[in-house]
Amino acid sequence: MTEQKYEPKVVALICTYCTYTAADMAGSMRLQYPPSIRVVKLLCTGKVDILYILEVFKAGADAVMVSGCEIGDCHFLEGNLRAKERVAHAKQLLDEVGLGGDRLEMFHIGASDAPQWAEAVETMTRRALELGPNPLGRSRARSESAAAAAS
Repeated sequence: MTEQKYEPKVVALICTYCTYTAADMAGSMRLQYPPSIRVVKLLCTGKVDILYILEVFKAGADAVMVSGCEIGDCHFLEGNLRAKERVAHAKQLLDEVGLGGDRLEMFHIGASDAPQWAEAVETMTRRALELGPNPLGRSRARSESAAAAAS
């Protein structure tokens, strides 16, 4: 039996105007970054709710990054500031429940900063590798495989 290599599941909740544009540009520039990133495009990171973040972890993500416009540059004035506060609170909650606030991070990436996007994805992937698999994801996978075996 061969052991599978752990490939972390990193989910990025990103704004349409800045970070998504930077991610798109990174692709056009053929910048290399880990392919395990899963992007969820939002109109603004101000729409990110703590419950969304927690649900992403419950679904098995090993790390979550929220990325919006640079400070002072939000297309919706203060959406990225609201997201920054919510991410800080969610990090505290993750620490309290034992999952670890380090699995979550907020980034501010301008539309023309494709290299910063690639670096942020690399940072979160490396962090997820260091922290290991999300314990919620493993227990969920075990319960699903047990349920499948029972039927």
